[in-house]
Amino acid sequence: MKNIAIFASGEGTNAESIITYFQQRESMGSVTLVITNRDDAGVVRRAAALGVECLIVPRDEFKDSATVLKILELYKIDIIVLAGFLLMIPPALVDRYRGSIVNIHPALLPAFGGKGMYGRHVHEAVVASGATETGITIHHVNEQYDDGDIIFQASVPVFPTDTPDNVAIKVRALELTHFAPVIARTFDL
Repeated sequence: MKNIAIFASGEGTNAESIITYFQQRESMGSVTLVITNRDDAGVVRRAAALGVECLIVPRDEFKDSATVLKILELYKIDIIVLAGFLLMIPPALVDRYRGSIVNIHPALLPAFGGKGMYGRHVHEAVVASGATETGITIHHVNEQYDDGDIIFQASVPVFPTDTPDNVAIKVRALELTHFAPVIARTFDL
């Protein structure tokens, strides 16, 4: 059995979907820990409702990779999933879990990626650019924002009448449909 930790900073809908996916299937993986940097994040409530421990690791403590590594070792974590986690992963953590950290990005990388490109910022940029499609990218994590090897992409059309809110709804549907199964396939779970 492989232990999965989810890192999330926000509402936690992707985290909830991933936890539920693995709880409802016979699998070689289980989400055993959620880490967030915000005590007011919705993911705290969602993890508790699903019986998964959630630890709050503030930004300053998260920068100290030794702290996070100790936590991950204590929970015997094999795989890290970034699901709306907004902090840069420290290099020591990337080194220790290289090939075992995945992220989801709400656009078709390499377009609309990099520092500051998350959530609504991405959808606003997509609409402003006149792009005719967008989607999701699930990728391995390295030392750069949104730069690791791409594992999976799925797309949806962007129409001239779409607003950032319309695009967000379409992209969210892709995330909830694909993220958990791609994690399972990527790590043979």
